[in-house]
Amino acid sequence: MNAPALRFRDNDAQKFPEWEKRNISEILKIGSGKDYKKLKSGDIPVYGTGGYMLSVNDYLYDGESVCIGRKGTIDRPVHLSGKFWTVDTLFYTHSFVSSLPKFIYALFQNIDWKNYNEASGVPSLSKSTIEKIEVFIPSLPEQTKIANFLTAVDEKITLLTQKADLLSQYKKGVMQQIFSQELRFKDDDGQEFPEWEEKTLGEISDVKGGKRLAKGYSLQHENNGMPYITVSDMYQGSVDVKNIKYVPSEIAESIKNYKISINDIFISVAGTLGIVGIIPKELDNANLTENANKLTNLKCNQKYLLQYLMSDTFGKLIDSVKTTNAQPKLAIYAINSFATCLPSSIKEQTKIANFLTAIDDKITNHQTQLNAVKQYKQGLLQQLFV
Repeated sequence: MNAPALRFRDNDAQKFPEWEKRNISEILKIGSGKDYKKLKSGDIPVYGTGGYMLSVNDYLYDGESVCIGRKGTIDRPVHLSGKFWTVDTLFYTHSFVSSLPKFIYALFQNIDWKNYNEASGVPSLSKSTIEKIEVFIPSLPEQTKIANFLTAVDEKITLLTQKADLLSQYKKGVMQQIFSQELRFKDDDGQEFPEWEEKTLGEISDVKGGKRLAKGYSLQHENNGMPYITVSDMYQGSVDVKNIKYVPSEIAESIKNYKISINDIFISVAGTLGIVGIIPKELDNANLTENANKLTNLKCNQKYLLQYLMSDTFGKLIDSVKTTNAQPKLAIYAINSFATCLPSSIKEQTKIANFLTAIDDKITNHQTQLNAVKQYKQGLLQQLFV
């Protein structure tokens, strides 16, 4: 049956006609991007497969269009309108026949473009390949309903993305003020807290390394109660538990002294440097990879120190001491020597930690909502198209 699982009805609650099969060449034309380097600076945006690049004084096309990558990123269609220019790695569409650009944008999002990749190296598409792709097209009134509905979902995604970004920017600005002591908290009686101190990480914690598996052994998927945390499991702030693997029972004894607790802080020290976080309760006393260190026996508020380690200030310290090998690394002695700005009052540390953690919770909440709406949209795309 040439109809999707989820259908709209017309304004009289009647069914729309069946969808018709068409080659993409029958419903639109594909234009090629061009070199912009001879153009002067202006107010016309130039787009590549990575998005907006710069602005020039001439345009390649004026109107609604859906762009798709010719080379590189070939699976992220973009809807544009007005005057624009595209580079030679980005196709644009025009001259739509019995089809609406916003519907085509949704349709293109439902095509698995990687199935049409023509290169063994950098992904590539050709006009002829795109034009031959067969799609099912409904009547224009049904296209309009589908496009309007999905546009509303996209607007929700954009709004949630903007809110999360604004919160992240706000937190970044506040952190700069707090850790430079431009912004100070007061105690519960409204009095000033004591002056801050500068101490090294080695003075306020013990820095210890993780441990690699013995040669010839690999992590296993079966949960045997001995989880092993790798850098790929880590993200800024914590650990993703979904893909955790486990230490083979026969070598557990050999690495039993290289575990991390919920009271510690991890920091990645090889490859991707400076991912810091606290492990979730279900991973308490998990084994820790040799590509990360732990800060243990903390002599300060754990969450305060975590927030400081996630700041730009600490990021700059890492950049100043990392090795420049093929795989960048952080040595334990370097981490021990890192200076930290530390409120001498635990109460002020706690106030700062609670304040910044509350912002993190809001960011996480918006991100959770955003992910849910994106998943909802993916489900819709599968149901709204043949």
